[in-house]
Amino acid sequence: MPFIGLGLHFIVALFFAVHALRSGQQLYWLIILFSFPMLGSIVYFLAIYLPDSRLERGARKVVAAAAKTLNPTRELKEAHAAFDYTPTAQNQMRLAAALLEAGQALEAAQNYDACLKGPFAADLEIRLGASRAYFACERYAEAITHLEFIRKTDPAFRAEQVSLLLAQSLAGAGRSADARAEFEAAVDRFGSFESRAEYAIWAAAAGDTATSARLQVELQRSMDRWNRHTRELNKPLLRRLNAAFERR
Repeated sequence: MPFIGLGLHFIVALFFAVHALRSGQQLYWLIILFSFPMLGSIVYFLAIYLPDSRLERGARKVVAAAAKTLNPTRELKEAHAAFDYTPTAQNQMRLAAALLEAGQALEAAQNYDACLKGPFAADLEIRLGASRAYFACERYAEAITHLEFIRKTDPAFRAEQVSLLLAQSLAGAGRSADARAEFEAAVDRFGSFESRAEYAIWAAAAGDTATSARLQVELQRSMDRWNRHTRELNKPLLRRLNAAFERR
């Protein structure tokens, strides 16, 4: 029996070692995992694997959504207060993000642009925030400019998010052919539920019933395997998706 337990600990350590190699963790994790199979696996799970897992990301989303529901203006008030007290670039970034979350997209875009007029001019997180803000206030040309800057500077930076937002911005700017090409590239590269769903929503709105119907079948296959928790996490996207199919 002790040999069975030892073998199980080694298998678990081996699983986490493979994860460490694939995710580019430091090599000292391999030493820890195989020197202390049981304790090392527990530490790796808590320190690396769990924070990087979909479960953890989903839990954070649920907690954030609950906090926003209970006090929807708290973060905006605190961000305003922090910037008024100490008008640093970091506090202005926080304010811009809070404004965007609160639906004040134009003011958010203006604050993001102010952050870019200084040492943070090449900061890609700020550029992405600015592109989201400009997209939200339907100033698609500005959003495209920021997204193309991000892609030119670092093609790997939040690649799927940038690709989908660029496709949506191109569609908003009336560049339908470019939007279709970007959506198709996102689906081919990432193959995620979100990329297919956003492509289907655009296709339905554009009157491309053949593409939207094909994607609907693919999306349904994915949803048939979902549990209740996954469905709950994707509820906002599903609501938009269903509305698009109803208007088709």
